[in-house]
Amino acid sequence: MSFTAISPKQLFDLKQANAGLELIDVRTPVEFREVHVTFARNVPLDRLDVAELTAGRDGSSQPLYVICRSGGRGKQACEKLCAAGFTNVVNIEGGTQAWDQAGLPVVRGKKAISLERQVRIAAGLLVLIGSTLGFLVDPYYIGIAAFVGAGLTFAGITDTCAMGMMLARMPWNQVAASANAGATTSCETPAAKSCCS
Repeated sequence: MSFTAISPKQLFDLKQANAGLELIDVRTPVEFREVHVTFARNVPLDRLDVAELTAGRDGSSQPLYVICRSGGRGKQACEKLCAAGFTNVVNIEGGTQAWDQAGLPVVRGKKAISLERQVRIAAGLLVLIGSTLGFLVDPYYIGIAAFVGAGLTFAGITDTCAMGMMLARMPWNQVAASANAGATTSCETPAAKSCCS
């Protein structure tokens, strides 16, 4: 089975015609808290439980729309959902970035460092540390830089990032229980910022 993709504008127009449209945002809770589509519900990719999602839909055959930051994680979530038997899954092209750039309504909360930037920072530090230790202490430390390079190459080829998935589980990428309780609900108006504080 495969999934389809639509633009943010198409999704916005569909939402105007169908108030019950279901959109899940598969980014981390911290990324979701920073900015999200007004009617999105946060279901992080690393915690995407297909059985729980199916049970919550009560056998609905309506499309399930998926969004992330720029489309990559949304695509992974769609593939996972299709593999589990979902027949009507739609990825939002360009993700939340494209939605926001199109001037469509979003909820803004506390700023955070994106997961993509965190991966670049961590990879850069590991390469720097490995290279420095290899030069100053023992040449075998160059292996750290080589390992990171191999990991980044693998991530680019497969469009999956083990470092990103690991960083997504770090404490600084989690939202406190009280804030997370609100973040998993949907917000219907741009003014409803209290759900993300």
